[in-house]
Amino acid sequence: MLVLGIETSCDETAAALVADGVILSNVIASQIDLHAKFGGIVPEVAARKHVETIGYVIKEAIDSANKRLAEIEAIAVTSKYGLVGSLLVGVAAAKSLAYTLKVPLISIHHIEGHIFANILSNPKMPVPHVCLTVSGGHTMLVYVKDLCQYEVLGNTLDDAAGEAFDKIAKFLGLGFPGGPIIDKLSVQGRKAAFNFPRPLWRSRTLDLSFSGLKTAVINMFKGKDSGTLPIPDIAASFQEAVVDVLVSKTIQAARQKGVSTISVTGGVATNRRLRETFSQICHQEGVKVFFPRPDLCTDNAAMIAAAGTARLKYGEVAGLDLDALPNAPLESVI
Repeated sequence: MLVLGIETSCDETAAALVADGVILSNVIASQIDLHAKFGGIVPEVAARKHVETIGYVIKEAIDSANKRLAEIEAIAVTSKYGLVGSLLVGVAAAKSLAYTLKVPLISIHHIEGHIFANILSNPKMPVPHVCLTVSGGHTMLVYVKDLCQYEVLGNTLDDAAGEAFDKIAKFLGLGFPGGPIIDKLSVQGRKAAFNFPRPLWRSRTLDLSFSGLKTAVINMFKGKDSGTLPIPDIAASFQEAVVDVLVSKTIQAARQKGVSTISVTGGVATNRRLRETFSQICHQEGVKVFFPRPDLCTDNAAMIAAAGTARLKYGEVAGLDLDALPNAPLESVI
């Protein structure tokens, strides 16, 4: 089945064509340069840029796959979890196309998309497994019982991990987005130079928290001359604290559920140190860990089309009254 995926939950305008698990096209128009001067995503600016870009991105996805609009058999769109203005643009485009083409419209939760990014990259990845989805907008632990069958185990209580990276990078004057910058800079630093706190590290809860860590770093160096700060050491030590929490909580979740497979998805899944540590600890634990290929870690529409294909097999079709739900919970099919 040929499915068009549309993703506009944050600052990437994306469209993709996926046919039975094969990616035919995956077009992403990034807004990073637009938001860099603000040091973060400005929701209104993001939504307006989606409006300008969405038509061109969808056309490019279809053209680059050498397909025609009339060949599309279903449309999957991110309608849940994200910036409401951004979500609305994608939902409106998807509803218009579904009505015109008279094809099924499928509503997808953004986190479910990230879960399918790894399934798309690693078709033989077993279920059940525990999935850590981690980016600038979310940090969540999910027990994937089967395709489209989920149990949320833990969530961030405040800042997402990627958001903490962005805020520390902004505080240090490093630029935006902060994750890749800190990851690259940390290679030059000592990860044990500063013993930053690891919030909820030893707690039994599977929830996560990064606001306190962010505040601890800022308070330690606030008011000091930025020219004298050991920035590579700060970056490496901060990153190590975030990675320690993410890895330990995910391993804890896998033990709790008795699974031997872990999936790590989302933009932060490209982090070099996170991958190294997961690989090392999972090897010691006798657990297999899977990561999506890099272009499927960040927000993209191929993962939305893949999730839509699975949902459609369960007969899940949305109506033309589909709305954007920015804080919707992750749902399982019944």
